[in-house]
This record gives sequence, structure tokens and C-alpha cells, in this order.
Amino acid sequence: FAKEIMDRRPTSVVAAATDDAASALVQRLVTSHYMRVNITNDVIGVEVAGALKNVLAIAAGICEGLGLGLNAMSALVTQGNAEIRWLATAMGGRPETLAGLAGMGDILLTCFGSLSRNRSVGVRLGRGERLEDILSSSDGVAEGVFTSQLVVELADKHKVLLPVLTSVARILSNEVSPRRAVFEVMS
Repeated sequence: FAKEIMDRRPTSVVAAATDDAASALVQRLVTSHYMRVNITNDVIGVEVAGALKNVLAIAAGICEGLGLGLNAMSALVTQGNAEIRWLATAMGGRPETLAGLAGMGDILLTCFGSLSRNRSVGVRLGRGERLEDILSSSDGVAEGVFTSQLVVELADKHKVLLPVLTSVARILSNEVSPRRAVFEVMS
């Protein structure tokens, strides 16, 4: 989370570029005693994981807001992680990117971390608040709200089934209630 970086707490990030010299330069410039920078040329894998983890965090937050417990949340996040990997690889990303820091690491942080804006939106949705009220009273942007519709389009375009991720779009468009969506995905 940006707040922890500003507080100079130890963290690791991934810099992705198709130009190896560019990513190596970023690594040299940003690395410090509290900031580790890994590099990769899998730009697609990093971009897809970075965008879709926000949608998954909304789903994880919904589980918490509904009071479904950590078993349900962990199962949902595990399924969502697989869905992100399926879509990323269909788009040309590498599975190992999704298994690493840019994928699983960022997903764990965003889905289970209390500072996650996207997770917070999900918690509030699960507790029955209206999306409009949540967005108007929130500090910052919950990117997953806006990315969720793109997930539906990408799933259709690449012919990949993404039940957890697309259910978030269905919830946000008031097509289905949070409780019903979670139980549909979990059964």
C-alpha cells in the first residue's frame, strides 16, 4: 500500500517493461534499503493482475461484509486468482507472473489488507450499502468498480469463464444481490 511505502516500511514491487534496460534502470533508481524492485518483461501479466486484483478485492470484501468467514473468502480469492491467471494467459501473459509478487502477492495484499479501498467497497456492499453512497463518501478511487465491466468484455472477447470476477460487475449493476452472487459462485 502507498501509505506503507510513504512510511518507509519494507516492501517489494515489480517493474515490467519490454525493454530490459528500461526495467533495470527503474530497478536501480527505485531500490532502497526498504524497497525491493523485481523486474520482468511480462508486461501483459503484470497489467492484467494489477487491474483485476481490484475487482477480486471487491468480491473478497463482500464476503467479509456478509459475515461469511475466512473459509468462504479464501475459497473465493483462490478461484478469482485462477480466473485472473486464465485471462492473463489467454491475453499472452505468463502463468509464473501470476504466481509471483505481481499476481498472488498483490492479490493477497489487496484482498486481505485493511487499507485496500476496493476491499472496503466490497465490505460496505456486503453490509447492504448502496454503491452510489459508498462512492460519494469514500476517499480515493476504488479502481475495481470501473474495471469490473471491462472484465466482462475481456472474458467474452477471450472466451474465458470468470464467474467470480464477472459476478462483481453483476452486483455493481444491481443485476444480482451480493449474497446471491456469492452463493451462486460458491455452489
